[in-house]
Amino acid sequence: MSPHAPHVLVVGEALVDEVRRADGTTAEHPGGSPANVALTLGRLGRDVLLATHLGRDERGGQVRAWLADSGVALTPRSDGAAATSVARAVLDGSGAATYDFAITWDLADGTAATDSTLAVHTGSIAAVLEPGATAVHDLVLTARDHATITYDPNARPSLMGTPDAALERIEPLVCAADVVKVSDEDLEWLHPGTDPVEVAWTWAAQGPAVVVVTFGGEGAVAVCAAGEVRVAAPRVEVVDTVGAGDTFMGALIDGLWEQNLLGGDRRDALRAVGPEVLTAVLERCVAAAAITVSRAGANPPRRDELTS
Repeated sequence: MSPHAPHVLVVGEALVDEVRRADGTTAEHPGGSPANVALTLGRLGRDVLLATHLGRDERGGQVRAWLADSGVALTPRSDGAAATSVARAVLDGSGAATYDFAITWDLADGTAATDSTLAVHTGSIAAVLEPGATAVHDLVLTARDHATITYDPNARPSLMGTPDAALERIEPLVCAADVVKVSDEDLEWLHPGTDPVEVAWTWAAQGPAVVVVTFGGEGAVAVCAAGEVRVAAPRVEVVDTVGAGDTFMGALIDGLWEQNLLGGDRRDALRAVGPEVLTAVLERCVAAAAITVSRAGANPPRRDELTS
């Protein structure tokens, strides 16, 4: 990738998912929410950089090879961790995952967006876990002048403390973001008993041009200045849900790029996005996520799979 090519900078954790299935079998897959977003963008043919925190160990080598195979480049000094982090996912009979973690997170000094960065994406653990979280917040605020900011809270209750504590970290990023994607499960944890779409409207009033709520197999709802957009999800046989939300997020960034809605100079155009354009983008997102849930692990589609 040319350093001057327009690109997306993804900031956040890359790790190894150790998956234990309902039948007792286990398998390891490279993953991490932001890394999965970067991987999705790479597979969709986009130039993408990932700023992360890997170890120089065997697992780190597996993650680096996995990313490189999909065209994801790492920012300098992304290999400064003492050991590569691990997320242990336990799947129930329906393929839904619950997690616990052995993770450290930091961001190398000097990591920043450039004039060629069209968008900065962050989310999940990287936005809340110190010592790296403060550096992520600073990077986002600095980049906002010239780049679109996208954010997925992707809550991990076992790492994020109470919902109130998590919201102290999450809400400033919601306010700084242009696009927020959040799952209904995350919103049920953060705002129990509140209609997720109502929360989306509240968040949209705080700054974002678009807030998207995903409802798993029931599709997604987006709110924006032009109103509310709803799309249904394709019906597929679910193997597991690992990486589905991240695939959706990567496809969302790709779709906005395709519509020429990324970059600080396109902020007004993004805020004025119409329901027809947003519907087309979201339909691609649910199609991409449906492919991911139909196979094991975080394995998003390549562009030819999605277009076919």
